[in-house]
Amino acid sequence: MRWKRAAGRALLVCSLLFAGQAGARAGEPAGGPDGRGPVTLVTGGDLTGYLRGVLDGWNDRHPREKVTLVELPDAADEVRAQMVTELRSRSDRFDVLNIDVAWTSEFAAAGWIKPVNSAQFPLKHFLPPVVDTATFRGRLYAVPYVTNAGLLYYRKDVLAREGARPPRTWAELERLAKTVAPKYGMDGYAGQFLPYEGLTANVGEAVQSAGGSVLAGEGARVTVDSPAARRGLSFLLDGVREGWIPQRALTYKEEESRKAFQEGRLLFLRNWPYAYALANARSSKVAGKFGAVPLPGPDGPGSSALGGSNLAVNAQSRHQKTATELISYLTTESVQRRVLTEGALPPVWADLYSDPELVRRFPYLPTLKRGVLAAKPRLKSPHYDQVSLAVQAVMHDALLHRRSTDATVARLTRELRAIVGRG
Repeated sequence: MRWKRAAGRALLVCSLLFAGQAGARAGEPAGGPDGRGPVTLVTGGDLTGYLRGVLDGWNDRHPREKVTLVELPDAADEVRAQMVTELRSRSDRFDVLNIDVAWTSEFAAAGWIKPVNSAQFPLKHFLPPVVDTATFRGRLYAVPYVTNAGLLYYRKDVLAREGARPPRTWAELERLAKTVAPKYGMDGYAGQFLPYEGLTANVGEAVQSAGGSVLAGEGARVTVDSPAARRGLSFLLDGVREGWIPQRALTYKEEESRKAFQEGRLLFLRNWPYAYALANARSSKVAGKFGAVPLPGPDGPGSSALGGSNLAVNAQSRHQKTATELISYLTTESVQRRVLTEGALPPVWADLYSDPELVRRFPYLPTLKRGVLAAKPRLKSPHYDQVSLAVQAVMHDALLHRRSTDATVARLTRELRAIVGRG
């Protein structure tokens, strides 16, 4: 029986050791930060289909750590909803998440994504503003993958007939929209003013171009009640009230506004770079007749909202080491070149914007680079979704019903403070 007692003691020791190890790892995913193995990359819809070819390059070199691509619907709201459902349930279904830059702070504050070591990535080669979109409270929680900045598209043929240059200031934009556009049967200026994420970007651009802000301190303080912010909001509110921003623009998202410009119904359009190639297609009525410049501001070039996406590691991933190395691969110079040439998306590598071959193929690159360098992240906040919805609702109501700037600022301040206070 002695051997049975010895075996029992050994079994008890092993059980206690196992329990101790399990307790030390309670709440941690199996595999943890050093885990290796197959991974899943989740993203919004890949409209050009380039990403599968890029991932084939990884899979060919990593047969035991292959990546599976999961594409969610195109709409950003639906992408976020599906990601959040998985993350809230502590699911390890997704290892690498391709997230909108505006979600980084929210996901980091919730503990859904892991901080990453900046030394593992070529951040010094990136356009400087894009790195800020991936940080929260001084730590890097994601890695920039794609960037974006708004541009001002204009009818260069029409301005040439009038002997006018593209506007650099709001006053110049307003004057041309009021005087030149009606002569040619066109609307003056439009952006994306339907109550959705695009309106948040347009509002943020107007406010920051005037030197103001909606939130400060990574979303801790509401700062929209300032002379600078009021000036930015007045640019949009006065434009609708005076008619050089048409009422129909309040129904525009990216595609509706692009089509209005492409069909020759707009003199000026604020939109993302993707619209350039489409407006220059053979079927476009404005092909060869338009140009693009940085967004104007009150006294000179303005500031765009930084768009794009960042790559982050799910805190519950079982194979975080592989996930991190996949992000390193996706942010190399060679893959970033394919992001532009095959995906038609603006890369984060700075040198690509001055590459002669790429500039010949994508002539807007130097203008876009200036736009990105002057851009700022959208409303960084752990409560970004609530903040954005409040901005959309208040501003669309103000534009639709032509509210005063004072009334709009008062309501926006009240609603944003209620959200920030819940933090």
